[in-house]
Amino acid sequence: MDEAIITVLQEDGRRSYGEVGDAVGLSEAATRQRINRLRESGVMRIVAVTDPVALGRGVVATVGVRVGGDAREVAARLTEHEAVEYVVLVAGSFDLMCEVVCEDETELVDVINGGIRAVEGVRETETFMHLRTDKNVFSWARRLRS
Repeated sequence: MDEAIITVLQEDGRRSYGEVGDAVGLSEAATRQRINRLRESGVMRIVAVTDPVALGRGVVATVGVRVGGDAREVAARLTEHEAVEYVVLVAGSFDLMCEVVCEDETELVDVINGGIRAVEGVRETETFMHLRTDKNVFSWARRLRS
């Protein structure tokens, strides 16, 4: 039932509890309780998903980071930078991957040199400029039922 609720909200996060309940076969009160539990447990957040380019933030890049030392500590420091949208610990040739959204290439250089590379423990970075985004969806709940 939780996955069905998440799927409905992924289509339109502004739907009322009653509308979500109707879509999944629950009462409004039961739907409200389940949604609140999902939010309070951290399983789900309801947020606005934006297109950075449409908002004038014309440069999006993924930065692979190799770390000397504890990657968790470096990740925690990188999350503090405003231009860094997300940081994930990964397995492979990099220890961390960061998505960075900037106004232009000059800001990107500043973020990489003055922000990411300035963090103690960062040994090496490699930047992958996003040329075009062909898919950007948040529909994991639908895939869970497959």
